[in-house]
Amino acid sequence: MSDEPPIGSPEIARPETEYTGIRKWLRQGENLLVSLALAAMVLLPLTEVVLRKLFQTGIVGASAFLQHFTLIIGLMGGALAARDGRLLSLSTLTNFLHGRSRTFARIFSGTFAAAVTVFLCLGAWQFVMAEKAGEQILAYNIPTWTVQLILPLGFAAIALRLIWRCSEDWRGRLVAMVVVAALVYWLGFKPPMEPEKWVVPLLVMLLCSMALGAPIFVMLGGTALILFWGEDLPIASVSLTHYSMVTNPTLPTIPLFTLAGYILAEGGASRRLVKVFQSLFGQLRGGPAIVTVLMCAFFTSFTGASGVTILALGGLLMPVLVAAKYSERSALGLLTGSGGLGLLFPPSLPLILFAIVASSNVKSSGVTIEKMFLAGLLPGILLVTLTSLWGISKGPKMESQGKKFQWNEVWPSIWEAKWELALPVVALVALFGGFATPVEAAAVTALYAVIIETFVYKDLKLTRDVPRVLSECTLLVGGVLLILGVALGFTNYLVDAQIPSRGVEWVTQAIESKYTFLLVLNLFLLVVGCLMDIFSAIVVVVPLLVPLGVAYGIDPIHLGIIFLANLELGLLTPTVGINLFLASYRFNRPVLEITRSVIPIQIVLLIGVLLITYFPFLTTFLPSLLK
Repeated sequence: MSDEPPIGSPEIARPETEYTGIRKWLRQGENLLVSLALAAMVLLPLTEVVLRKLFQTGIVGASAFLQHFTLIIGLMGGALAARDGRLLSLSTLTNFLHGRSRTFARIFSGTFAAAVTVFLCLGAWQFVMAEKAGEQILAYNIPTWTVQLILPLGFAAIALRLIWRCSEDWRGRLVAMVVVAALVYWLGFKPPMEPEKWVVPLLVMLLCSMALGAPIFVMLGGTALILFWGEDLPIASVSLTHYSMVTNPTLPTIPLFTLAGYILAEGGASRRLVKVFQSLFGQLRGGPAIVTVLMCAFFTSFTGASGVTILALGGLLMPVLVAAKYSERSALGLLTGSGGLGLLFPPSLPLILFAIVASSNVKSSGVTIEKMFLAGLLPGILLVTLTSLWGISKGPKMESQGKKFQWNEVWPSIWEAKWELALPVVALVALFGGFATPVEAAAVTALYAVIIETFVYKDLKLTRDVPRVLSECTLLVGGVLLILGVALGFTNYLVDAQIPSRGVEWVTQAIESKYTFLLVLNLFLLVVGCLMDIFSAIVVVVPLLVPLGVAYGIDPIHLGIIFLANLELGLLTPTVGINLFLASYRFNRPVLEITRSVIPIQIVLLIGVLLITYFPFLTTFLPSLLK
């Protein structure tokens, strides 16, 4: 018999209990800090609105504080995502590996990702020290550099957590730490002669780490760092662009609108809205399909993440479709394909982000958040209609017999969900009614969602549930903002290398017809949608495409909707579309089975994308009414 104490005995359980208690305390502390930061983002613009309307005054530096809260949330949310192993990644190769190969893949990708993050930390430190010398003041005599310190601190926390999660034991973690230290010393402090010769090997290693599961921000940030390093340019440039992107004046709309969507998803909104749509359409043939499409579009428009919709609503809507005698393949295809439909409806985050990036690259483009919101409405309705018609065609032939429309069911369900049905109205009235700026409208929407779910419906507890939702929202937003910040560094390198201007010259010489260009553009964007997530694609690709669109006389707003519609379709592309993997995880089905089920929906959406592309009035009509 072994002399070791049995598992669970006090000798070994006690240290583990103490260790777990410390980790739990630290975890709760981090969650509380990010929750408070996000809550402050909601309250600050609302306080500014009240003071401006009632007392014709405001808070000194309110806009600057709000922008830097976004910076704090971005880095702290990224650290939380790294802590929980939820940094956004495109590769799922490690799911198919086992044993030593899986262990090697985790250590390799985690080590290289940590090394890239350490260099981002060093670049951020150089940027902050340069800003400190400038002696800029945020407000109330607070030096700006003290807030900017979150950049190196956040990257340092992410790097440590990447090392921690790369292995289950201390030996693997120690190997990772030694390799990271060696890479930092070799590349950062004792760089080799002729560093440009090392650019390609380092990029290959970076690509391998990406294939083995490294986060998306590592690929984009690492590429920018390697290219700058190879040309002996300061890596602090990446941090400068990261800072300028994340502190953009309109970027706070992203976490605020996302918060509204998360509050709805965590409350009882999905159950009540399903009842409304079922009472309206459930009696029709294909009614459950219409309910599914509308629910998915509604939630994706607020969360901005189609994967979240699939994960959150899949368990609720799949039984509805199966009970209505839809085949399992049709139900899987409809749910997976409908996940991205809301990306063209306000207040979708990709619409906001495209407006920010396009307007910053082409000053005279006239692209605004308000115009993008209006531009997406008719194309979004078109895609919803086409998907619904496909769902109706797959409905059982005898489904509608014996069922009649019941007004006595419709009105009670609408009345029960009236406050949630009013949420889009609140957002759009605040934005287009001249009462608030886009950021203030987003704050009003977020607060409205908190009030109705916490105090009206009482589905969420203010002290127990709301902080949890705030931290969960920050985790997603942090992962997205991390990608946006480093992606802009890569984009700026491309701009400095004159890639956009060269691309315009080459394409306009090779393709004369505007309509041929649009067809090639669709094919190109489908490939982009396969290889990149929608947020990094916007930051990296839009600055390259907007000058091309201008050269062919394409309205930048029309180009934006074409861009987003194609990326929405790219989320479903066999067999690399990210929504396929999320649906496989949610419904516990093989990826190939999900892929086969979604092909008909892809064909339907492709028809819609072509209509959006070649009939520009669908996009430009409503924005033209906005003066």
